[in-house]
Amino acid sequence: MIFVDTSAWFACVAPKDPNHQKAMEWCKNNSETLITTDYIIDETLSLLKARGQIEVAISMGEAFFKNGLSAVHFLTRDEILISLDIFCKYNDKEWSFTDCTSKCIMDRLSIKKAFSFDRHFIQFGSIQVFPD
Repeated sequence: MIFVDTSAWFACVAPKDPNHQKAMEWCKNNSETLITTDYIIDETLSLLKARGQIEVAISMGEAFFKNGLSAVHFLTRDEILISLDIFCKYNDKEWSFTDCTSKCIMDRLSIKKAFSFDRHFIQFGSIQVFPD
């Protein structure tokens, strides 16, 4: 199972993103199950809308929630509290709260692979980040 971050989702659908070609090639060659979270979806759709890509945001929202683009993990209250602990513990890092929710879920589900262009995933330790 491979965790997918906002940076990867965005790169896949934004042709002007500098990582678009890498993302598309990686997706074409990947055969493993993808998983993301409701927080990542929120961040991705919000980013697309903020960048003027409302139609793409709507299509992606439907792909996530209606068409099974990837498995979606919905954070529980306990996981949010664990994420807050991570956010507080690692306050020397530039991790967003959403980054902390990603770390929490990857730790809890023993996911060791991430599709991301965000350098923060490397800082999580013991995570293989794609594309390399």
